[in-house]
Amino acid sequence: MSTYSILYGSSRRSTLGSSSVEHSSDHKFLQAANYLMSDGDPKALDVTSVTYNNEFVVKMPKDTSTPTVADKDKWTFLGLPVYEWPVWLQLIFLIGGVFIFYLFYGYMQELIFQLEGMKSYGWFLTLIQFICYSIFGATDLSLKTDRKRKIPLMTYLLLAFLTVSTMGLSNASLGYLNYPTQVIFKCCKLIPVMIGGVLIQSKRYSIVDVMAMLFMTFGLIFFTLADSQVSPSFNETGVLMISLALCADAVIGNIQEKTMKAYNATNTEVVLYSYAIGSTYIFLGLLLHGSLFEAFIFFYRHPYETFGYAIAFSLTGYIGILFVLSLVRQFGALTAVTVTTCRKAVTMVLSFLFFTKPFTMQYVWSGMLVLLGIFINVYSKNKRAMDPWFTLQIRKCRMLLLRQRESLPKAPELHV
Repeated sequence: MSTYSILYGSSRRSTLGSSSVEHSSDHKFLQAANYLMSDGDPKALDVTSVTYNNEFVVKMPKDTSTPTVADKDKWTFLGLPVYEWPVWLQLIFLIGGVFIFYLFYGYMQELIFQLEGMKSYGWFLTLIQFICYSIFGATDLSLKTDRKRKIPLMTYLLLAFLTVSTMGLSNASLGYLNYPTQVIFKCCKLIPVMIGGVLIQSKRYSIVDVMAMLFMTFGLIFFTLADSQVSPSFNETGVLMISLALCADAVIGNIQEKTMKAYNATNTEVVLYSYAIGSTYIFLGLLLHGSLFEAFIFFYRHPYETFGYAIAFSLTGYIGILFVLSLVRQFGALTAVTVTTCRKAVTMVLSFLFFTKPFTMQYVWSGMLVLLGIFINVYSKNKRAMDPWFTLQIRKCRMLLLRQRESLPKAPELHV
């Protein structure tokens, strides 16, 4: 029960609820206050008249309609009240979701291209993926109260074009490259971002960022050379496609971040309009190219391996995005980048285990160079947060070495 005080300037006393009311004006005042504070229900409040310094003390239940600080911290995931769980369980849940859904997404994506003849229909696969994402986004937006579009339509036309470029070229490149090679290229988005920053915006980067880019560049070069030597499916067209997809991905991130902050738009809105307009782009492109009906017939002849797999990997990809966004929101970008980087490494390993393909040790050490470059990039962006941790670990190692040194038996002294 919360207590609210209504100061009454007169020295006359009134008692609400008794048969005798000394002054009708006092009675009407209390009735009005009672009615307003109970949102129109006079019986909802317990009003008592007291005589402490001519002050009426009104006792009323706490208003549950007003959100508290604790209510703002509550968050759910697909209806699950995750906020009620311990923090460590929330972290395990989100990390597990990222690994499970994105690993399944990558597995299904590579599995689709194992179908003979699928090589030429990567763009039609992207069309199905875009339609699925549009349906998921529309369903999510219909559950929200604010459904009004905030970002201008012209901006969405550009975002949709970039989204089509990055996802369409990425899917199509799998017809010409190994899946691990595609993943390695996706890990190196920093390279076009830094090159574009220098050429377009005349940015200056620290020596740590330059080191990260160099490690990624050399790792990517050696990984691609290894793939060209041992993989029978390697084709320069795939390298060109995934490189263009990487450049589009680097541009789209900056535009999305700028527009979402400028117009205070939600992720659901951006997903819905970007993929819905992108679906129109791809549909018209395939129709003008003359391959739309040919691709549809191929998918129709293999419905389970095409439509079924495409819907499955689209659904897992969409849920995976939700897990990553929740991980960023609750535990920060550093945790999210670390988890997604480890996930990509595991994806490459599982790709070699589940799908037969040539292997060379050059894949291993060149991939490690790329991962090292990613780690250096993450460190440069989170130096203040990571330096104390590194300092603490170094101190622990020193203490451990000193304890081990003291525990060793001393050598006997030699007497001459």
